[in-house]
Amino acid sequence: MNDILNLRQLLTSANLRQLAAPILIVMILSMMVLPLPVFLLDVFFTFNIAISVMVMLVAMYSKRPLDFSVFPTVLLVTTLLRLALNVASTRIVLLEGHGGGDAAGKVIEAFGSFLVGGNTAVGLVVFVILTIINFVVITKGAGRIAEVSARFTLDAMPGKQMAIDADLNAGLIDEKEAKRRRKEIAQEADFYGAMDGASKFVRGDAIAGIIILVINILGGLFVGVMQHEMAVGEAGRTYTLLTIGDGLVAQIPALIISVAAGLVVSRVGDEGDIGGLVIAQVFSNPTVMTLTAIIIGVLGLIPGMPNLVFLLIAACLGALAWLRWQRVAEEVAAARPESEAPVQQPQADAMEASWNDVSQVDVLGLEVGYRLIPMVDKGQDGELLKRIRGLRKKFAQEVGFLSSPVHIRDNLELKPNGYRIALKGVEVGAGEAYPGQFLAINPGRVSGPLAGRETTDPAFGLPAVWIDTATRDQAHALGYTVVDASTVVATHLNHVILNHAAELLGRQETQALLDHVGKDSPKLIEDLVPKTLAIGTLQRVLQNLLEEGVNIRDMRSIIEVLAEHAPRTQDPLQLTTRVREALGRAIIQSLFPGNGEVQVMALEPGLERILLQAMSVGSEGGAIEPGLADTLLRQTAQIAQRQEDIGLPPVLLVPSQLRTLLSRFLRRAVPSLKVISNSEVPESRTIRVTAMVGAQG
Repeated sequence: MNDILNLRQLLTSANLRQLAAPILIVMILSMMVLPLPVFLLDVFFTFNIAISVMVMLVAMYSKRPLDFSVFPTVLLVTTLLRLALNVASTRIVLLEGHGGGDAAGKVIEAFGSFLVGGNTAVGLVVFVILTIINFVVITKGAGRIAEVSARFTLDAMPGKQMAIDADLNAGLIDEKEAKRRRKEIAQEADFYGAMDGASKFVRGDAIAGIIILVINILGGLFVGVMQHEMAVGEAGRTYTLLTIGDGLVAQIPALIISVAAGLVVSRVGDEGDIGGLVIAQVFSNPTVMTLTAIIIGVLGLIPGMPNLVFLLIAACLGALAWLRWQRVAEEVAAARPESEAPVQQPQADAMEASWNDVSQVDVLGLEVGYRLIPMVDKGQDGELLKRIRGLRKKFAQEVGFLSSPVHIRDNLELKPNGYRIALKGVEVGAGEAYPGQFLAINPGRVSGPLAGRETTDPAFGLPAVWIDTATRDQAHALGYTVVDASTVVATHLNHVILNHAAELLGRQETQALLDHVGKDSPKLIEDLVPKTLAIGTLQRVLQNLLEEGVNIRDMRSIIEVLAEHAPRTQDPLQLTTRVREALGRAIIQSLFPGNGEVQVMALEPGLERILLQAMSVGSEGGAIEPGLADTLLRQTAQIAQRQEDIGLPPVLLVPSQLRTLLSRFLRRAVPSLKVISNSEVPESRTIRVTAMVGAQG
C-alpha cells in the first residue's frame, strides 16, 4: 500500500515536470548507444522538427530576452538531440541502406528523394548551402551580438545598480522592487554570457554535420561494395541519397534554432512581439511606403523588366500607403478638438469681476523653464513626475503626514533650463538643470578635476560640474557623485520640503492626520480634540516638533501625552516640552543610532547660571545681554563646525528650562545644530561631553 502511495506521489504533475528533463537527457544519450527501430527514428525526427519550430515561435513572441531565459539550455538540449539522431540514423543507414530508399525511414527518404528530386548533386549543393547559411551567416552573427551584448551588459551593471539605489533613496521604489530589479540585471548579464557560449553549440553542430555527411558517404560506399556486393555506382547513389536526406532532416531544424537564437539576441529594449514591432516600425510611415511604391512602379515601366510583378508590388504598396494616410488623417482629426481650443471672440462689454477671478496660492509649487517641460510632461512620461510622487510617499513615511501636492507649471520668464520652488507663492529654492546631462557633485574627496559647466549643487551647495554622458564613467572613477537632471531637481525639492515641513502642516493636514489616527484609536481622538485641546493648539505643537526636525510618526504617543497634560496647560511651548520628553528615546536614536555614547556639546557652568538667571528675570523668555549673545553665537558656531569635522552631529545639551530659548536663538546662526535637554536623554544612554561652550573668554 505504501508503495502505491509513493508511486502516486511520484507521478504528480510537479514531480513529472521535474523528471521531464532528466528523462529527456537519458533518452537522448540512449539513442547514441542503443539501436532504434525505423518507426521510432521517424517519430524522433518529426519531434525534432516540431521542437525547433516551437522554439522559434516562442522566441518571436517573447517580449524581452529574459522572457526566454532558458533558451541557452534549450539550445544545448536540441543540439544534443540532433547529434544523437545523426548517430542513430547513421547506424540504420549503414546497416539497412542496401535495402532501398525507405530502409532508414520515411522521413529520411522524403528529404532525400522528394525535396531534392532524387538528384545527388542537387542534394549535396542544397545541403552545403544550408550549412553555409547556418554556420557563416546566422550563427556567426548571433554569436557576435551575444558576445558584444554580454560585454556591454557587464559594463553597464554598476550604472544600473546606482540608478536603482537612487530610485530607492528617492522613494520611487521600495526595497522589494529594488531587489527584483537587481536580480533582473544579474539575470540579464548571465543570459547574454550564456548565449555567447551557447552559440558555439550551433557552430559545432554545423561542422559536425559536414563531417558526418562525408563519413556516411564513404562508409556507405565501403559497406555497400565490400559487404553487400553492390555496384560502385549503385552503392554511391543509394547511400548518398540516404546520407543527404539524413543531413537535411537534421540541418533544417538546426537552421530554425539558429534563427531563433538570432531573434532572441538581436532584440532591442522595446517590449512586444517581433511581428508586432516590425509591422509597427517598418510599415507605420505612409511616406516611406509611398516613395517605395513610386520607385518600384518606375522600375516596372522600364522595358525588359518583369513589368507585371513590379507593377503588382507597387500597387500593393500604394494601397497600404493610402490606407495608412487615411488612418493618420483620422487620428489627427480625433486629436484636434483636445489640442486646439476654439478661439474666443472678444466680447463687446467687459464682464464683471467675480469670485472666480480670485485664485488661491499653491501651498507648494514648482515652475520650470521650457527646456525642462519634457521632464514634467505626463504625455512624454516625464521622469521627474515619478520622482515627485515617490518623494511625497517617502516624506509621508518618514515625517508622519501627507504634504500638499506639488503643483507644476511652466514659466517662460525663467531661464530655459531654470526652475523655481515656491512655498505659498514665495520662492524658497531655485536652480538650473540640463536634461541629457549629468551633475557630478564633489563630496570633498575627488582625485581630479572634470571638464564641464561648473556650478554648485542646488540642494546642499557643494561644488559640482555639469558633464556629458561620455564623461560619466570618468567622473565615477575620480570619486564624484553623479546624478541625472531629474534627480537634481527632485533632491532639491525633497530638501526644501523637509526644511519647511512645519509650514506644510496646515489646519487641513492636521485634521486629516487626526482622522487617519482616529480609525485605529477613535476614543483617544474624541477625548482630546476638541473637548480638551483645540485643533489649532495641536497644530502648533506638531509644528514646533517639525521645526526642530522631530518627526511626528508616533502620533499615538503624542496624543497620549497631550491628553495627560492638556487639562493643566494650553501653552503650546510647554506641551511641546512634555511631548519631546516622551519622544526622547526616538529623538536621541535619530541623532546617535545604536546604544553607544551620546557625545554632545554642553554649556560652561558659569554661562549656564547666567542664562538661567536671564530666563527668570522679566517677561517669559527673558533677555540675553548683546555682548554675551554675540559671544554665544560665535563660539557655538565654531564648536559645532569642529564637531562636524570629526564626524559627530552638532548637538548641544542644556537644561530643559533653556532648551526652547537656545534652540530658537541658535537655529538661524547654526541651522544644523540640534538642542536637546537633559530630560530627553534616556537613562540607558551614557552622556559624554566633547566640548564646552563658554569655556573661553
